[in-house]
Amino acid sequence: MKLSFKSDSAEQTRGVGEKLAAALLRGDVLGLVGELGAGKTELVKGIASGLGSELSPPVTSPTYVLLREYPGRLWLYHFDFYRLKSEREIDGIGYEEYFDGDGVSAVEWADKFPSVFPERTLWIKLSVAGELSREIEINGDTGLWQMRLQEISGSK
Repeated sequence: MKLSFKSDSAEQTRGVGEKLAAALLRGDVLGLVGELGAGKTELVKGIASGLGSELSPPVTSPTYVLLREYPGRLWLYHFDFYRLKSEREIDGIGYEEYFDGDGVSAVEWADKFPSVFPERTLWIKLSVAGELSREIEINGDTGLWQMRLQEISGSK
């Protein structure tokens, strides 16, 4: 199942993240794909808010630290693979423990190393559609996501 959203502002992109967060469960992995400035971090801000994070520290791109953790209804593990050059570098951060852990993993630039992601990954593509507008496509083809995405689409 695929869902598509159009966002005309950072606030609307965060709103999509909040809706998505309502359907997230322990162990979910989100692969975020999109060019620089497409809104990946804004979407993660919405997910954090929807999971009940106090946003302290505020959600920022973890480009230089590779991973930031945010407490909430579920822990949010926010990865950024942008600066990584090889899968060996990913192994060094212990991503599998997070992917199989008790929280939700959201990974920016996930398309750099798609082979490290489990089959259950929910893929989210963000595209620049204009100066402020974005297209957000959520692809959950596995049975795991079908019912949960239907719930999200009902709350559009």
